[in-house]
Amino acid sequence: MVSLTAVAGIAVVAFGMVLLPGPNMMYLVSRTIVQGRRAGFVSLGGVAAGFAVYAVAATAGLTAVFAVVPVLYTAIKVAGVGYLLWLAWQAVRPGGATPFAPRELPPDGPRRLFAMGLVTNLLNPKIAIVYVSLLPQFTDPARGHLWLQSLVLALVQIAVALTVNGIWVLSASAVSSFLTRRPAWQRVQRYVMGSVLAGAAVRLGLERSRTAVASP
Repeated sequence: MVSLTAVAGIAVVAFGMVLLPGPNMMYLVSRTIVQGRRAGFVSLGGVAAGFAVYAVAATAGLTAVFAVVPVLYTAIKVAGVGYLLWLAWQAVRPGGATPFAPRELPPDGPRRLFAMGLVTNLLNPKIAIVYVSLLPQFTDPARGHLWLQSLVLALVQIAVALTVNGIWVLSASAVSSFLTRRPAWQRVQRYVMGSVLAGAAVRLGLERSRTAVASP
């Protein structure tokens, strides 16, 4: 069975990633600000469905694919590092965007809100990085079935992500108002997020591929 260290590790990574501005946060926060908390939670349901798709894919054997084509893992890892560094730059550059900035959006019905939450998550490269590049680093062939370890770690990531995203939905309007009145706090938020993103990129870049990636 998966180790407690691995569970704690993926929980920390998931927590750090969900705090960073990305497509999921942008969509959930913007929808909540425009249409209210109910719309935000319907959208969050779509995001949860997207996580479930990733969890099934991880459990079905992404590690087996990497065992057959190891260069694919390296390519995805390099792309992940590049993407994280790009997000870090976007956060700290002058005039960098914040997900809590009010914006004009047309209202959508529940079905579209759910569907957009699902699609946004499925096309979110940050989540793909977690499942494709980071999650395999926390599995260990010596501890039993890799598919079961992947499933447990995926469920941990989903629990952390949905909890934090739910908090974003509940507090989006209040945080948006707070940051709008305090530009200095917006800069602090961007630099903190940028630093965490850069740290995640460095960690991913320095990680060596485990035998878990080379063994189904």
